[in-house]
Amino acid sequence: MIILKRPHEIEKMRQAGQAASEILHALAARIAPGVTTGEIDHAAAQLMSAAGVRSAFLGYKKFPGHICISLNEEVVHGIGSSRAIAYGDIVKMDVGIIRDGWIGDNATSVAVGIIDPAVERLLTVTEHILNGAVALARPGHRVGDISNYVQTEAHKNGFSVVREFVGHGVGRKLHEDPQVPNFGKRGAGPKLKAGMTIAIEPMINMGTADVKILADKWTAVTADGLPSAHFEHTVLITDSVPEVLTWQRKTLLK
Repeated sequence: MIILKRPHEIEKMRQAGQAASEILHALAARIAPGVTTGEIDHAAAQLMSAAGVRSAFLGYKKFPGHICISLNEEVVHGIGSSRAIAYGDIVKMDVGIIRDGWIGDNATSVAVGIIDPAVERLLTVTEHILNGAVALARPGHRVGDISNYVQTEAHKNGFSVVREFVGHGVGRKLHEDPQVPNFGKRGAGPKLKAGMTIAIEPMINMGTADVKILADKWTAVTADGLPSAHFEHTVLITDSVPEVLTWQRKTLLK
């Protein structure tokens, strides 16, 4: 069942989205060679505590991290560890928080220093695809219009889309209806209506779309070992233009 949010609930989601965005950007500023992914996860826990929010991921289906942090060929669901970030890496962070019972969910990919131009293009194209997909989040469109746009743009640029993991509705629960795949047919799927809140999150691979899960039972990596990019926003469908709830606004964190 797709849940339409009422005005006071939308305001709660704005606050949750803002907190999630602030934490994500604060963590991105800490990414540097030599810093471990576990240190970033610990910093996330501290930032969440200071903001009066909690992780939407920690303990979810027994996930052990406060955020998902994934490097290079790791697609999503990476777990913070003693692994040190290296110059030339790309670091993907997915931050989901709960504030007053409502969830904000967003992700970004960070280049560490100067990276391979082909990988830089992957990041640029993926972020462009997210922005284009958000622009389609309007009443009268369908979920398939967003899905098809992501797939078409990725393929047009010589990349592939991950099929095992998809965007989703978000609100009081981390995963609500509808699912928002990064592939599909125009005109298919549920109609978008004002009051819907969805997480749009293209996961784009440089090579094959195939992924495999590591022994930790969480971390998804590309089957061919080539890099993957991930960007995400929580978006409110309005009567007119879409509202991105995870844009940075005024600073909440000190």
